[in-house]
Amino acid sequence: MISIQNLSIHFTGQDLFTDINFMIREKDRIGLVGKNGAGKTTLIRIIAGLEQPTHGNVVMSDDVTIGYLPQEKDIHSTKTVLDETMTAFEEYHQIENHLAQLQDELSQRTDYESESYQKLCEKMSALNERLTLIGGHSIEGEAEQILVGLGFDHEDMQREMKEFSNGWQMRVELAKILLRKPQLLLLDEPTNHLDIESIQWLEGYLKNYYGAIFMVSHDRAFLDHITVRTIEISGGKIYDYKCAYSEFVERREERIDMQKAAFDNQQREIKEIEAFIERFRYKATKAKQVQSRVKQLEKMDIVEIDDRDKSVMHFKFPPAPHSGKVTLELNHISKSYGEKNILNDINLLIPRGEKIAFVGRNGEGKTTLAKIICGVLDHTGEVKLGHEVKIGYYAQNQQDMLDPEKTVFETLDDVATGDMRVKVKSLLGAFLFSGETIDKKVKVLSGGEKARLSLAKMLLFPTNLLVLDEPTNHLDMLSKDILKSALLQFDGTLIVVSHDRDFLQGLTTKVYEFRKPHIKEYIGDIYDFLEEKRLKELDDLNRKQKVQQQAAPVVSQNKIDYEAKKADDREKRRVEKEIKKLEEQIDAMEKELAVLDEVMANPAAHPEVKVDDNFYWSYGKKKEDLQCLIDKWGELAM
Repeated sequence: MISIQNLSIHFTGQDLFTDINFMIREKDRIGLVGKNGAGKTTLIRIIAGLEQPTHGNVVMSDDVTIGYLPQEKDIHSTKTVLDETMTAFEEYHQIENHLAQLQDELSQRTDYESESYQKLCEKMSALNERLTLIGGHSIEGEAEQILVGLGFDHEDMQREMKEFSNGWQMRVELAKILLRKPQLLLLDEPTNHLDIESIQWLEGYLKNYYGAIFMVSHDRAFLDHITVRTIEISGGKIYDYKCAYSEFVERREERIDMQKAAFDNQQREIKEIEAFIERFRYKATKAKQVQSRVKQLEKMDIVEIDDRDKSVMHFKFPPAPHSGKVTLELNHISKSYGEKNILNDINLLIPRGEKIAFVGRNGEGKTTLAKIICGVLDHTGEVKLGHEVKIGYYAQNQQDMLDPEKTVFETLDDVATGDMRVKVKSLLGAFLFSGETIDKKVKVLSGGEKARLSLAKMLLFPTNLLVLDEPTNHLDMLSKDILKSALLQFDGTLIVVSHDRDFLQGLTTKVYEFRKPHIKEYIGDIYDFLEEKRLKELDDLNRKQKVQQQAAPVVSQNKIDYEAKKADDREKRRVEKEIKKLEEQIDAMEKELAVLDEVMANPAAHPEVKVDDNFYWSYGKKKEDLQCLIDKWGELAM
């Protein structure tokens, strides 16, 4: 569908990536990964046509439609939520007008057998198919369905866009893109503004999406649930793996290990050849063998080990100062904004050392309660901190609280006291700020760099109660893993607000779900909570279906059997079609392997083919792919 050919881009004195090539095919599910600053967003913007590469091309046909969701976007709509969402159907109305014009033209034609008449009919058929795909006559209902899935209530539909935060407005942008149903979805951190419920809904939607998906995400669970192919940008190169993220991590380590083994073997061989040359260089009787080995060295392709950026932040929280057995007690906490009741009569007792997750839909009061606990928001009710409790607070907008005119070093040095003053540089080094970077002004830092600087600032003061509000925003996966590891070792009390399931898994032992204006306690980690919630929703659904069945008229058994047979026939046709496609792929791959077998049996007869480590790796990979196809064929045949 789309071909990336020899793509290079040059930024600030260095190549971001060089001569990269890959294909995006119909129905592909691709996760684009790499460290912050590797060039993921730049590559997506190039494919979307919003930036131009230094060299190379993005080749696609004119009829390919693309939907691009950036990380952030300035939105200045004066429409209501539903009206703004309905602007997604401009294509729908354009097609309707185009069809009307073609219908008029056809009604005036009498050359029914001509080629131009047939082409006109084919064009109308294609437009009608597209019209059906993007909504048919149910466009408003579909728009509301997607908005509800993304977290909007039905009463929100007629509220003006300007009443909502930028995060909620980005949800409307996502809804518009999904409603347009482009052939390729380009999504840059689509879960940034979503809560757990909306993320799970989006996962289900994208799994069944008819087109291709190419996305950047630092949400490991989200990638694992949707993608079946992972492209990594590292060191200016790309590596393409036909698997989801977690399997990619394992395969990448295997690839590096194989490269190291091949490199070591080659270096031993080179040393042996060089030793032979040096030993017999001046012996006339060995001149021919020496020259042969010199030529062998000259022709040898040196095995390279992929240059991976191993720079990672490394830190641990200082030991928590001793405190009383009860860290925090909330008595009858309430908070309202005008007539809007956010929290009502919240009572909570948190003992020392407990690790808690606050979860729930955005706007349900998680951040509000975190701010109340930290004393930065007025409220009714009583917040009682335990004996000698010292709070460390990481706000959701922590990066915005940094002074943009200060340098990285000044940000920490101006607030450090006592022994920490002499440790500022080493602390910054642990968070990847060293050399000239400590003199950078905060305003030029990336989102990830600001997040790291904010975390470093927290370590200046020992705390025994950490309150973290979305601490993983802007952090890459490796940085999130390191933060999680540090929190697991933290011996104080932890309250974390997050929608990142992989980050929360195993970190907390209790979950509080926020449903405005109340909260509900669940014992266990995030997946225990999600499973319990799923079972409850399933139970509610079963009860609802029983009520409907009791009220519904009896349907004849013949009709039920007829509908079941129709469904079986459809499924059988689909499976037969897929089996036929697999058989064609298996046949083609077996022919390719037969050619490779012939090359290995008699390499001298094929001087144009280079039989080296890459050849054997490629051969082994094709064998694996063939076996996967055969296994899949067997499952479908059964």
